Amino acid sequence: MNFLDRLQPLALLFLRLALGAIMIAHGWQKIAGHMHGIMAMLPHIGIPAWMAYLVVAAEFGGGILVVLGLLTRFAALAILIDMLVAIFKVHLHHGLTGQGGFEFPLTCAVIAFALIFFGAGPMSLDWLRGSRGGR
Repeated sequence: MNFLDRLQPLALLFLRLALGAIMIAHGWQKIAGHMHGIMAMLPHIGIPAWMAYLVVAAEFGGGILVVLGLLTRFAALAILIDMLVAIFKVHLHHGLTGQGGFEFPLTCAVIAFALIFFGAGPMSLDWLRGSRGGR
């Protein structure tokens, strides 16, 4: 086994920590005072206002689960859906880069996509629970 192969668990941990921290921060912003703004904005893009609670659950709750490596694939799927909706309903018309562009949610979506397929790795609660991600 070569050196870089042995570091793959660390790479998965870093992906989880980065994505989880970002999602927790964005979810917390909504919880701590922007929930009404999100609920008011969603109907303007064709999404029922009550779905703001699912956005917060995916971002804040999913972020916590991803950091812990618990139910990682489920949480990553929720985050992926959240980011795809954000891209297609909010950011796409701004283009890839620049103010309001979709480069950031795209990056988060790609990390979530990878975690769905690779799982949390051995440095996770999923691994301790015996859910080794099919490996």
